[in-house]
Amino acid sequence: MSVNWQDIAFHFFGGLGLFLFSIKYMGDGLQQAAGDKLRYYIDKYTSNPFFGILVGIAMSALIQSSSGVTVITVGLVSAGLLNLRQAIGIVMGANIGTTITSFLIGFKLGDYALPMIFIGAACLFFTSNKKLNNFGRIIFGVGGIFFSLNLMGDAMDPLKSVSAFQNYLATLGDKPFQGVFIGTALTMLIQSSAAIIGILQGLFSGGLLTLQGAIPILLGSNIGTCITAVLAAIGSNIAAKRVAAAHVLFNLIGTIIFMIILVPFTSLMLWLQSKLSLTPEMTIAFSHGSFNITNTILLIPFISLLAMIVTRLIPGEDEVVKYEALYLDRLLITQAPSIALGNAHKELVHLASYAIQAFEASYSYIMTADGKFGEKVKRYERAVDTIDEELTTYLVDISNEALSPSENEVLAGILDSSRDLERIGDHSESLGILIEGIISKQIGFSISARQELTEMYQLTHCLTLDAIRAIVDSDTDLAQTIVTRHKEIEEKERRLRKTHIKRLNCGECTAQAGINFIDIISHYTRITDHALNLAEKVLSHQL
Repeated sequence: MSVNWQDIAFHFFGGLGLFLFSIKYMGDGLQQAAGDKLRYYIDKYTSNPFFGILVGIAMSALIQSSSGVTVITVGLVSAGLLNLRQAIGIVMGANIGTTITSFLIGFKLGDYALPMIFIGAACLFFTSNKKLNNFGRIIFGVGGIFFSLNLMGDAMDPLKSVSAFQNYLATLGDKPFQGVFIGTALTMLIQSSAAIIGILQGLFSGGLLTLQGAIPILLGSNIGTCITAVLAAIGSNIAAKRVAAAHVLFNLIGTIIFMIILVPFTSLMLWLQSKLSLTPEMTIAFSHGSFNITNTILLIPFISLLAMIVTRLIPGEDEVVKYEALYLDRLLITQAPSIALGNAHKELVHLASYAIQAFEASYSYIMTADGKFGEKVKRYERAVDTIDEELTTYLVDISNEALSPSENEVLAGILDSSRDLERIGDHSESLGILIEGIISKQIGFSISARQELTEMYQLTHCLTLDAIRAIVDSDTDLAQTIVTRHKEIEEKERRLRKTHIKRLNCGECTAQAGINFIDIISHYTRITDHALNLAEKVLSHQL
């Protein structure tokens, strides 16, 4: 019997593509149905590693991607919202949550795949109700998963007649380490352990692969799925790299343990298959779930040790941006509102430190074209937004207490200054977005234009830094110099605009570069406007 390899390839890879799309589409629907609160819940309910595991399970089940949860976790650790021990708990839980896909496949709903796709499409295209739209995405994704499995199963069916293929798969039961390597490599390639598990379920169900040959591939897929977190950690801070390393180490340790007990574990799964009358697909699902649950239970007591190991493996100091206020003690609002107001002033300075760092990172971004500075801009700006919101709420609550007229003036000054600092953060974020576009479009500035940008940045940076110093020291003399220097910077901007027009006329700069040059110095000037507002608050004794 001849085998149509083209037909096999088309059906298999087409089915694999549909499988990957369907998992993502279903995850998107689940995520949108839950609302955009993944980060909020991860931050809120991970006070200890045990709760972190539960959150990891829930989130991984929700978005159907342990890698996705780990990437979110890497971002939260990078932002300073989670510590390493909390993150390891989430990673452990995410490995358990992702097994839901394999159990879903185990129910063998392939005969209902097309009706589910139709129902999902109907909910998407025949209604504008968002809840029904999200439900449609979920159902469409589930239907797509089963239809794609049918395609891949049909593609693999002719391989039963290929003796070379059968013989190779038969030998995998005797070559478990080769199976681990295959599982790792394939998962790294397609970045979806769920897809590999789905393929294993098809092979085992079709009698092409024994359970002893399938389990090592399954174990390898858990190592391979770490690649997404590793890629996400590249360019991130040390804390994020440690989370990715912990993810790899966790799955590597589990794989080693289960390779040691491979024979008894396989026998146990075969016994369960017999006793519970499990389908081949469900047997693979049980094997996958048992591995991840057991591995988590075994390593829960050693979370601190894992954290210590990855800290030793990746030494250095963490660069962490705290997304939280430091000085806003709410008990003081009613008990000592004057002291609370003083703390609000301290928090304003804390807020200012992030605003200026966001601005500094935006300049480093344009000078180096290094994406890590773009990420820093985003982190600092998010911190500015968060602290500004907390500070505003705190000040509003203080305003309800009995304050003297001068204290009310100070409160208003802090409130206005918080707005100005938040706007500096916004301008820095806008600069980051602008620079990202410049880099992606490969727009270059002339040497003279770069020099002028540097000059304008230095003037703006120095002025803004002095405005913050004036706030810290209540230095009216320094604040007065800012008023004068601000006028000089405005004049400088006008001169730079004229100079740049001359460069455009003589062809030294392109039109695109010219537009972006003007946009950048405009942002710089707007930042000095907000710095001037800060100085004026000092001069009026509102700060």
